[in-house]
Amino acid sequence: MAKYIFVTGGVTSSLGKGIIAASLAKLLQARGLKVTIQKFDPYINVDPGTMNPYEHGECYVTEDGAETDLDLGHYERFLNIFTSQANNVTTGRIYQTVINKEREGAYLGKTVQVIPHITDEIKRRMLHLGQDNKYDIVITEIGGTIGDIESLPFVEAMRQLQWELPQEDTVVVHLTLIPYLKAAKELKTKPTQHSVKMLSQEGVNPDIIVCRTEKQLTPELKRKIALFCNVRQEAVIEAMDASTIYEVPLLMMREKLDLICMKKMNITDHKEPELTRWKEFLDKLKYPKSKVTIGLIGKYIELQDAYKSILESFIHAGAVNECQVQVVNVHSEFITDSNVQEKLSSLDGLLVAPGFGHRGVEGKIISVKYARENNLPFFGICLGMQMAVIEFARNVLGMQDAHSTEMDPDTSNPVIDLMEEQKKVTAKGGTMRLGAYPCEIKPGSLAEKIYHVSSITERHRHRWEFNNQYLEQYRQAGMIASGKNPGSDLVEIVELTGHPFFIGVQYHPELKSTVENPQPIFVHFIKAAKEYSEKMATKQRPAVQGEIA
Repeated sequence: MAKYIFVTGGVTSSLGKGIIAASLAKLLQARGLKVTIQKFDPYINVDPGTMNPYEHGECYVTEDGAETDLDLGHYERFLNIFTSQANNVTTGRIYQTVINKEREGAYLGKTVQVIPHITDEIKRRMLHLGQDNKYDIVITEIGGTIGDIESLPFVEAMRQLQWELPQEDTVVVHLTLIPYLKAAKELKTKPTQHSVKMLSQEGVNPDIIVCRTEKQLTPELKRKIALFCNVRQEAVIEAMDASTIYEVPLLMMREKLDLICMKKMNITDHKEPELTRWKEFLDKLKYPKSKVTIGLIGKYIELQDAYKSILESFIHAGAVNECQVQVVNVHSEFITDSNVQEKLSSLDGLLVAPGFGHRGVEGKIISVKYARENNLPFFGICLGMQMAVIEFARNVLGMQDAHSTEMDPDTSNPVIDLMEEQKKVTAKGGTMRLGAYPCEIKPGSLAEKIYHVSSITERHRHRWEFNNQYLEQYRQAGMIASGKNPGSDLVEIVELTGHPFFIGVQYHPELKSTVENPQPIFVHFIKAAKEYSEKMATKQRPAVQGEIA
């Protein structure tokens, strides 16, 4: 049977529970154990698919088409394994299941209550991944902050499992903050004490306390935390701020977090951690030999988590190229014909990001035109690819009113149109084209040079597609469909012949980039940006514009 590690957070949100959970999982995996991670989110949305990116960051999509929390992206990037719909559970999904059962009469007329019905459903899902002997350890991250009303049923379910399962089968890791007060020149443990006290009042006593801190914890401070929080001193783990999230597994290994967990779970059959490739990646990341500046053209740039997977993919691709990737955020809503030269001329590459709705699309189209006309390496993802198609129709094919029916339902040239199977869809949640689909690649194309194979699978999240009625006109003018779905004939990849690097994809390649397997398009895009930078090195270029990520 699998063993279970629960990760909770206290004091404040955004402490990095997902990174700590992923780092612990990475260390256990490196010791030869089979590990998976799941996220339980306390919000009532069934999934984050209908949320604005400003609310909850990007919506991460799994292979099986689940719209999930962005932390699942961290899990996949660290562990290099796929997650699924079972790895992300929300309060909304729990209540939806229980209410459906009640309507079916499954509770035999009993009064349906939070305890035991809601907590039983939570426990069932907490144990689900560990029941087929596929994993040795299941790590469960509890979203939110201890003390939040909405988190209470999850904490209660965790308490019950601690009581029901053998003592050596559960571990509770509690992540807290040790703030540094500059005026007092002192680290303060009181917030952690109160957080642990609140968790204990709900019936859960942590086995390990991980302390986020700006300053090093002294042995005396660790002893104080251990004494007041009722844990062993060695179970007080220091989590210093790191220069990159990919350093955290090594920091946690130094603090022996994995060893403490295995000791508590009575796991003795393990090897020394194998992290050679991870350390090689970090060396390349920390000591780059060159630098490129990439413009990220988007409309949610105020929140970095809105493009989290894209930013992480740049880190992976940069390391492969031994190149530091400086990402400059450029808000598409404020790009015009009169200022595009000023905003983009200092860049070595341009990525037009995904999104929904009409806001900022004209700025994206203007940016694509600049990249096309100036031989600037271009990469468009989902909506970014669609903007490249629209720009080409307007400025090369002469269709001045060409548009997507998402933004202009009455356009006489709908080069981007709603997918046929989407035309009768009215519900928003979970109804897009989601998950992994196959794509056949055109021989001799840039896409084939990038992937080195004739067939791939990539993840999707969209309703609109390239209108194949215009395909021949595009081909004759120099924009080819170099990737298509073999079943539906949907255009997956477009590229521009005669351009150093110009590619747009309907899918989301950033969702499959990991430390050990960087996404090929990102790798080749950064390589093209390096070549462009070297070519432009002899020319005097203006300073970088925009906000640096």
